[in-house]
Amino acid sequence: MSLTDRYNRPLLNLRIAITRRCNLKCTYCHREGEESQTAKTEEMTASEIVRIAKVAVNLGISRIKLTGGEPLMRKDLNEIVGGIAAIPGLNDLSMTTNGTLLSDVASELRICGLKRVNISLPTLKAEVYSKLTRGNVWDAVRGVKAAVDAGFNPVKLNMVVLKDVNVEEIHEMMDFARANGVTLQLIELDPVNVEESYYSVSHYQLSEYERMFEQKALAVHTRRFMHNRRVYMLPDVTVEVVHPIENSEFCMHCTRLRVTSDGKLKPCLMRNDNLVDVLTPMRHGASDAELKALFFQANGNRRPYYSSVNAPTS
Repeated sequence: MSLTDRYNRPLLNLRIAITRRCNLKCTYCHREGEESQTAKTEEMTASEIVRIAKVAVNLGISRIKLTGGEPLMRKDLNEIVGGIAAIPGLNDLSMTTNGTLLSDVASELRICGLKRVNISLPTLKAEVYSKLTRGNVWDAVRGVKAAVDAGFNPVKLNMVVLKDVNVEEIHEMMDFARANGVTLQLIELDPVNVEESYYSVSHYQLSEYERMFEQKALAVHTRRFMHNRRVYMLPDVTVEVVHPIENSEFCMHCTRLRVTSDGKLKPCLMRNDNLVDVLTPMRHGASDAELKALFFQANGNRRPYYSSVNAPTS
């Protein structure tokens, strides 16, 4: 069984924000599109997260990514990972992290069933990293090396490229990725949850680099179910380019649904006016069939945010 929305887009991926908490304060963070809240929000329990994941997998969603906040802030992360990894029919369980807390727990998470990780690493320069994140870059570097040693495959570095900040480091980051056997994802800044003034001066288009990659690549792959993003197989290193979401190409190939940190199904990164609360019904005794109905409702709310399409396809 697999869900498809009114625009013939399959629902294949679920991103679960398991916490809002984070040990860094990255200037470019989009917080998975969640609105800021002043009041403290109660987190979902490990068993609630696992149950939501199980309902999703039973509906044909085969790939789950744990996000945040910083997932490693959860003391029960091993329980969450182990519970989700044990769900029959799940093909992939991954996590996005800043990596600064990863070095001591990477092996445990791998044993629990986590398959791969995306590690945010905007720069290798300590001063620049501190200014962007208020953290220590060497903690993140140790996390990268620990992830490789633990056997995660692939390990991806998420480098958000910022104008006049780290553009000149792209080649250095490629060398680092090559030396450590990891994939480099170059990410254009998203306009989500950042000030317009920040976006206007910080956004950098990667088209020039893509032309260079095209010329040097041994092969180029298009990830059909990941917004048609392009993967460049360069000599000894793989580079993936992620464009910002405000384009119809991104939206028309979206296969994602999100779960917010307070337990709501979020059909679109850009919107918070069509969320479907799944946690409250669960805490009031909803059956799995009733939870599945909420997933159907959320899937029905999926619509390309940036699109020339005015009506559903037949």
